[in-house]
Formats: sequence, structure tokens, C-alpha cells
Amino acid sequence: MQAAQLRMDASAHNIANTQTDDFHREEVVQQSRPDLGGTEATVRRAPEAGHQMEQDVVDQLAAKNSFLANLAVFRAGDKMLGTLIDSQA
Repeated sequence: MQAAQLRMDASAHNIANTQTDDFHREEVVQQSRPDLGGTEATVRRAPEAGHQMEQDVVDQLAAKNSFLANLAVFRAGDKMLGTLIDSQA
């Protein structure tokens, strides 16, 4: 969920700066962390100046869907735990 939020923040930053001269976009790099579980996300500055509005809009939609999917997993786990506790009580 934090990686999805980071993607959303970076794309919003990029969109907000579309009128800035010589602007370098922020890009989020995400990689798996099998040793710790989960993923690691970092923000880097694009090497070349320029805007990619289409990519930023797609990134926002992908980040939103990723966040909602992760939220659904947490809600399902919470519901299952509640059902288990209720059945044992």
C-alpha cells in the first residue's frame, strides 16, 4: 500500500509540474524483497527533462487499483479473523 501511495504521489507531482521548464519527472522503481517479504519502492529523478502526461495518468490509475486490491486483502483477513474469533468464543 505504501508503494502504491508513493506511485500516486510521484505521478501527482509530475502532473502538477507540467508547466515547469526543464522539469525532470519523478519515477518510482519497485523491486521485490524476497529476503524480507514484500517490495521496496524508491523515487528517482528521470535522466531527461520532459513530460509524459499519458504515463502519469496511467500510473495514477494503476496505483489506485493496486492500493484498493491491497486494501481488499486486509479487509478479507480482518473479516476472517473476526469470524474465527466469533466461532471460538
